[in-house]
Amino acid sequence: MTCNEIREMMPDLALGVIPLSADIEGHVHSCSECAAKLDGIRKTMALLDEWQAPEPSPYFDTRLQARLREEQAKAPARRWLQWVRRPAFAIAATVLLVASATLYIGRGRFQRDAYVPAQPGTAVGDLQQLDKDHDLYSDFDVLDDLNPDGEQTANP
Repeated sequence: MTCNEIREMMPDLALGVIPLSADIEGHVHSCSECAAKLDGIRKTMALLDEWQAPEPSPYFDTRLQARLREEQAKAPARRWLQWVRRPAFAIAATVLLVASATLYIGRGRFQRDAYVPAQPGTAVGDLQQLDKDHDLYSDFDVLDDLNPDGEQTANP
């Protein structure tokens, strides 16, 4: 066996989950590095088995409950911001912000691109020119006073 294979099995070997076979035992006896690591893991696990969690203070629960009541008393001051902490509202607000910014920025571009003049001499260009001329001539009151001959009549 190789050192890498032994290193992967070391926690199980130290706990006794995997029994020491002849080839594993032969490698551990021949490789001082693997033997030292296996011995170190066994000692660490022995120390952890002896360790006991410390007992909490007798007033721990009382202090914890008092602290929780204090924090709950502070909560109403921040209550108006709690909707931001919910992911659905935050996502909806982000989408709304992006959509409104896109519409605001794109508004100017669409207004500029709404009227695209066509080349003169084409059908579309001629229609655009007639439309401009109609708007121009509809405001001239002088043209109403012209005779069909092109002469202006006298105003009484």
